[in-house]
Amino acid sequence: MDKNALCDLNLSGVRWELTEKATKSGPLRGPVQQTFQTNHQNKEKTIIIPPIAPINLDTVKSMVMRPTDIESLIRMVGEFNHPLKSGATNTVLPNIASNPNGLVIVTDLPGIDDDLSGRILSGSAGEMTDKMLNAVGMNRENVSIIPIIFWRTPGGRSPTREELDLSMPFVNKMLEMLSPRVLITFGTLATTEITKKDLNKTHGNEICSENGCVIVPLYHPNYLILKPSAKRDVWNALQNIQKLLKNA
Repeated sequence: MDKNALCDLNLSGVRWELTEKATKSGPLRGPVQQTFQTNHQNKEKTIIIPPIAPINLDTVKSMVMRPTDIESLIRMVGEFNHPLKSGATNTVLPNIASNPNGLVIVTDLPGIDDDLSGRILSGSAGEMTDKMLNAVGMNRENVSIIPIIFWRTPGGRSPTREELDLSMPFVNKMLEMLSPRVLITFGTLATTEITKKDLNKTHGNEICSENGCVIVPLYHPNYLILKPSAKRDVWNALQNIQKLLKNA
């Protein structure tokens, strides 16, 4: 393993310890004591290893500067030791279009189906998403989908500011690499994080970003399942997005 790979592992929170005294409890984790005996002294010497410092935002921002392609960046997300990772079943990685048409979706938190499958927008929300895309001649082969955070929160609670902050550098780097012409935000949280605006006031509206990308906030597919009457507004917005892609 080269020096850069070791650096990535170190930055992403991977740690390991070596001990010269065998134990029955398996590999050591976290703060530990190392004990060993010398041959000429019947004494034990104990070394205290201090606790591992938590990952901070500056560390994450440094990490995301390293990958030069989207595949490497996604691998980094899969290996990243985010605080939510230990409680999640799977890291929910983005769907990257194999034949991109210029549209990218950033969606809200992974749901329970996403957590179980490791696939973003799966289950009933995924079926609704596919119907929405198919209605305007699109599918997951030409539309990339990125979760605003890559791990389900315990019980589906709202993420903390720290949890979001440790995920957003990866999201922003993916958007930079994909360079969409049109960006859809699905749901309240994704819309707030990307546009800093309220979904209820911006649904279906075009928001021009600094880099020229057009952002269109939409209701999350789960909302459409609960409130079918909102489908017409989403349908109109999707037709407009289709025109934007053709004219861009």
